Amino acid sequence: MKSLLLTLSLLLTAGFTYAQQGTLAGKVKDKKTGEPIIGAVVFITGTGTAANTDIDGSFNLKTQPGMYKITVSYVSYKQATYENIKVEPGKTTTVDFEIEETASTSLNAVTIVGTRQTNTDIALINELKQSEVVVSGVSGEQIAKSLDRDAAETVKRIPGVTIMNDRYIVIRGMNERYNTVMLNDALTPSTEPDSRAFSFDVLPTSVIDRILIYKNGSPELPGDFGGGVIKVYTKNFADENTTSIGISASYRGNTTFGNFLSAPGSNTDFLGFDNGDRALPSSFQGNINQKQPEQLTEMGRQLPNTWTGDPGKALPDMRFSVGMTRVLDVKDIRFSNVTAISYSNTRLFTSGTRVKYLDFDESAGKSPLNFIYIDETSTQNSRLGILHNWTARLNNRNRIEFSNLFNQLGSNSILYRRGFEYANGLEQQNYALRYESRSIYAGQLQGTHEINNLKTTVTWIGGYSYTNRNEPDYRRLRTQRDIGTNDKFAVAYKQTPSLADAGRFYSDLNEHTYTASAQIEHKFNPADSLSENAPKIRAGFYVEKKNRDFDARFLSYRPSNTNTFDNNLIYLPLNEVFAEQNINPTTGWSIVEGTNPTDSYTASNMLIAGYVGGAMPITEQLSISGGARLEYNNQNLESLNALSKVYTFEDKVLRVLPSANMTFEFNKRSMLRAGASITLNRPQFREVAPFSYYNFITLFEESGAPLKTSTIYNADLRYEFYPSQTELLSVGVFGKYFINPIEKYFEVTNMGNSLTYTNTPSATTYGVELEARKSLTGLTASPFLDRFSILLNASLIKSDVKLSEEAAVGLKNTSRPMMGQSPYVVNAGLYYQDSDRQLQVNLLYNVVGQRVWAVGSYANPTIYEMPRNILDLSVTKGLGKHFELKAGIQDILNQKVRLIQDSNEDSKITGIDETVQDFKRGSYSTLGITYKF
Repeated sequence: MKSLLLTLSLLLTAGFTYAQQGTLAGKVKDKKTGEPIIGAVVFITGTGTAANTDIDGSFNLKTQPGMYKITVSYVSYKQATYENIKVEPGKTTTVDFEIEETASTSLNAVTIVGTRQTNTDIALINELKQSEVVVSGVSGEQIAKSLDRDAAETVKRIPGVTIMNDRYIVIRGMNERYNTVMLNDALTPSTEPDSRAFSFDVLPTSVIDRILIYKNGSPELPGDFGGGVIKVYTKNFADENTTSIGISASYRGNTTFGNFLSAPGSNTDFLGFDNGDRALPSSFQGNINQKQPEQLTEMGRQLPNTWTGDPGKALPDMRFSVGMTRVLDVKDIRFSNVTAISYSNTRLFTSGTRVKYLDFDESAGKSPLNFIYIDETSTQNSRLGILHNWTARLNNRNRIEFSNLFNQLGSNSILYRRGFEYANGLEQQNYALRYESRSIYAGQLQGTHEINNLKTTVTWIGGYSYTNRNEPDYRRLRTQRDIGTNDKFAVAYKQTPSLADAGRFYSDLNEHTYTASAQIEHKFNPADSLSENAPKIRAGFYVEKKNRDFDARFLSYRPSNTNTFDNNLIYLPLNEVFAEQNINPTTGWSIVEGTNPTDSYTASNMLIAGYVGGAMPITEQLSISGGARLEYNNQNLESLNALSKVYTFEDKVLRVLPSANMTFEFNKRSMLRAGASITLNRPQFREVAPFSYYNFITLFEESGAPLKTSTIYNADLRYEFYPSQTELLSVGVFGKYFINPIEKYFEVTNMGNSLTYTNTPSATTYGVELEARKSLTGLTASPFLDRFSILLNASLIKSDVKLSEEAAVGLKNTSRPMMGQSPYVVNAGLYYQDSDRQLQVNLLYNVVGQRVWAVGSYANPTIYEMPRNILDLSVTKGLGKHFELKAGIQDILNQKVRLIQDSNEDSKITGIDETVQDFKRGSYSTLGITYKF
């Protein structure tokens, strides 16, 4: 009975509410001609409540009674906003709106210059719809609805996109090396010395205007990609003077207010860089192995004697941001500036297992243990980011932009490892102190000029970028004792230099990149020169010069004299073992250099590209586009080999890269796209350098090898349906064929397990992608449900790598998935927005299928990263005109990060396969406030 009464009450309430709704109706017209505009969007500002105009330019919008701000939008027209529109209950309010094209309009001798908004959902949908190739994206408006702090967290919500190691983007299941990243239409530098990857965590979301991912080739896009070309656009334009200040605090489960180790550092660590305190003293010039014992003693005493951290409690994470936009009119020129400064200081503590097994025992159905460790890592990160962009609108046809992005990131971490090494019967306690800083600057000067009655557009870009990665004084120390005893732990050492024992590692990377590009596009149909369907031709060039210098050194400790060495030193507390008095030529320690000739290299790359392309409407429904791109690339790397002889790698490649795309419009709201292209994938400096690096965290050595340039054949087919300018439904299929794909795999070396690179003969990838963006407005009679919108995208992907005969030796299967490939990706979002109450609630979900983390060999099984279900909740509440409160919880489920090896090598992960690493990051709760004025 109670249920029946409740149901009737709800029905009566819904019916009463519906009866009290009002209607806003009218027409949208061209301000100049008075003609009706078909397909314009009329929506309540800040909500998903919207309606489209019909063939007569009429619209009909049902909503709750109240005073509203109404926005009218249409492609190539200035967005117009009307305030104080009153909707009364049960009545129809009729209002006609006028909008004008984005062009100069003279009024009382004053030139009005329009600025096209690009960061809204509507603008993004229009850009996707008008694209000549298959493209996906996310708008700044959608980014603002989440708690995402940087671009890495944002892009994983785009169809077919996943993130590895919290910073590297993976498109359609392909390793990060198959992607090209552009910032404001200029190529970005790689932020990592060991891979071709742009670290997306360097871009805070506050500076992002929109992100687009092009998944098929086109002449004007770079030819070096397999997954996609990611274009990140930062905020460049301003229409008014604004200032905002934000501050937030975050609590992370398993970390905040928990036990945390901090390492002594420099007084500039809080700004993200070391001031030189960790650098090698100036006396360490050249290889020190030629020094006299007395000199080595003096030099060893100059090195900091800190090997463990100071125990304490982790403070909450703090973030600060300041944003400013300024507009200045100088005669007829409008200058606008966007400046954003962000700072964060965060901490992360993880505790998890790291396991290595011996060969799988089929009779026992398991693998005997080699070692099992518990890794506890305390990491403190500091980041300072500055975006400073200027735009000069000379008039509606000429614009100059100057973009600058600087990021400084510092990471200070301490690893405490304990466990058992069963193969040698030893109990271990290990320590590692690591500091890493990254400096990244990217600047571009860009011009856009429309001439010949807007039929011809000329763009040009000059760019410079700089990357520095500094890893000073990475200290590693192992202590051990026999399993089952209560003996003191003894410091492990070797007589020869060792990367794993009692040592220090230093590395420094500097990379400078200079770019220049230009493009001219001409539309041929004078009558429809502003139409997107006009025939057009474009041509352009791109030139890039890149120079890199890399240098690494490592030092170890060993007894100065084995006959007189005081063996009691190895049992001292760790911060006393290498004290000054214990560095001496008789009873103490001496430092020895283990730097190899291969530990330094210089490299350069010259890329020259030119292209010709265009688009042609064949019928009113069918249009084609495409062309060809010619790329010449000359890559050089010089180092020394193990015998100190000059090692040179040179790769000159000249390729013609054709592409063709087709669009068939069934009507104004639905279309079919198809595309085919040839692209390539070049080896990177680190992948061909002979430098070997021992990763104390993963316990793997990593080295380069000579490689070939890969060739990739791409095909895409996608159906798109646009119910409105804020909605999208699409389904697509794609396929790729690789010749000589580059992958990282295990090989056996003197250090045990080593990761290196190789070309496999061929590989294929194919899959299905689905995307839906839908508002619930008008689907029911409930005003409450009208405020909801949903986003869903999913991908199913299959890949297969054919191994060479050499690589397949000893393996049960001669094919496997591509490294980093995920069989499925699902993103979902439920958005609620109530503009009257300035309230917004979002629930977001993400899951990525298991993917190959490291490719196996006959001596090591393939390792997979397992799926994690991630659920985020965020709430935003406006408080008056100036304040905004934002709160939320990320990773509510807090599932483990798990790496599992394919122990029985059947290319499947089942209950018989074994975990090699797992840990939890902890759910992340944030509360922040922003003041805008």
